[in-house]
Amino acid sequence: MWHHHHSDAKDVLFAKQLLFSLQQAGRKVFPDFNTGWHFDDKVGQKYLLEALCIPIAKSFVFYRRDDAIAWINSASFPKVFKLRGGAGSSNVKLVKSSNEARRLVKKAFGEGFPSYDRWGDLKENWRKFRLGKTKILELAKSFRRLFYSTAYGRVAGSERGYIYFQEYIRNNSFDIRVVTIGKKAFAIKRLVRKNDFRASGSGFILYDPKEIAIDCIKKAFETSEKLNAQVVAYDFVFDSGAPLIVEINYGYAHDAYFKCPGYWDSSLVWHEGKFNSADWIIDLMLDAD
Repeated sequence: MWHHHHSDAKDVLFAKQLLFSLQQAGRKVFPDFNTGWHFDDKVGQKYLLEALCIPIAKSFVFYRRDDAIAWINSASFPKVFKLRGGAGSSNVKLVKSSNEARRLVKKAFGEGFPSYDRWGDLKENWRKFRLGKTKILELAKSFRRLFYSTAYGRVAGSERGYIYFQEYIRNNSFDIRVVTIGKKAFAIKRLVRKNDFRASGSGFILYDPKEIAIDCIKKAFETSEKLNAQVVAYDFVFDSGAPLIVEINYGYAHDAYFKCPGYWDSSLVWHEGKFNSADWIIDLMLDAD
């Protein structure tokens, strides 16, 4: 079992490859291939979910500059720009005009984008510090990283040779995060940052199950079955009341969910009571054939 991290240099280099090799050798592993191959890969997730006809926020990826420019010339804005990797809303920005999109295309097919956004990290930690959600030490570390990049940043280098846009779904002041583990699911409502459109990583969380649209729980269970995945964390937004998946991951911060007052089973029945979702993953492995 290896809860490998998207920004750990060694994890990124060989975690998926080692786990799948062990799985092919007949070992029980977590995350297994179906669960983890698309982790921290929004482009891979796009192809996977589209192939399975799962409702997602429409996205567009281009591997040639001319194709991207031709699309921009006929597209409406704003759109959401993302790199294929990054969590907590890192490497995500709202593109408000075609001119801004063209500048991003020029950079994507030129010098590229650093996988680790130093300024973005500092700004986010400054925001959290002002809100009392992080400590001065973390802020100081972010400032230091302006001059000395992380090991991950040095290994991953720059993202170039592609560009990824996603439809901007208006009038969403929150998203719904649903996590399925086997036949159990729990969820939170995450509010967007002030004067922003991003909810992931905001730190503003509601745990009341009444805040969770049951359609999101149902769609999460249905999708996890199609994916044949051990654990999936879904980010949902709404378009005219219909839930759309924005991203999926197997990895999530377990302690952020300790305040959840209960969970749903696959029959959508609510079960009141505290739990530790990490225990469920252990149970899942022990029950595996």
